[in-house]
Amino acid sequence: MLLVMDIGNTHTVIGLFDKNALICDWRVHTNPVITADEFSVILGNLFSAKHIPLASIKKTVISSVVPPMMRTMEAFCRKYLGQEACWVDAGVVDMPILYKTPAEVGADRLVNAVAAYDKYHTSLIVIDFGTATTFDAISSEGAYMGGAISPGIGIAAEALFARTSKLPRVELLNPPETVIGKDTAASMKAGIIYGYAELVDGMVRRMKQEMPPPPPRVIATGGLALFMKDVAGSIEAVEPGLTLEGLRILSGRV
Repeated sequence: MLLVMDIGNTHTVIGLFDKNALICDWRVHTNPVITADEFSVILGNLFSAKHIPLASIKKTVISSVVPPMMRTMEAFCRKYLGQEACWVDAGVVDMPILYKTPAEVGADRLVNAVAAYDKYHTSLIVIDFGTATTFDAISSEGAYMGGAISPGIGIAAEALFARTSKLPRVELLNPPETVIGKDTAASMKAGIIYGYAELVDGMVRRMKQEMPPPPPRVIATGGLALFMKDVAGSIEAVEPGLTLEGLRILSGRV
């Protein structure tokens, strides 16, 4: 079986493939100071709950934007899986990367681009709602054109809570019924959620103006993708497993 992991700043997404089929996936908090032994306990418990032995893993492919985790994962793979970790970066991605310095592109962004183009085979804008929100443009010929990075909705909300002593912390689980709030909590939710939706729609509009025809499809992934699709009108489809699928596709090149 193939084990794939995408290590983000807030969460680590883990997937287990049997050939081309995703049979299990998990999302755990990223802990940059975790040890290889501690990570083995977490993964071992997840596998045990599904009655899957760690020995069934034949290859491990990882993308990461958290450098301290690289040593931990390498140690974990050697000690508990008896294999070397395989890392995804710009050098293994089989699509033209039009960034001035391709090595600067986050591995997760490239993985998403590969998976999205493999599925749609057309011009695309891929939005990943994570700790940061990334917007990535792929041409109809399958080239990674570049993109944009914005603070994630969680970061934006935390900044508001932290810097305004009189404003309460509010849950962002559901958008308010109206943009014009009738109390402080509703006003904050409207400003954060609908304001962020306009950021998304505005970025998509501007990116479309800079991309050659045909008009790109707009797809979203990441933890808040389903939530944002309900309030951002530009999102056409949500692909929850996009990153894991991209890692599977690239597993033959690492």
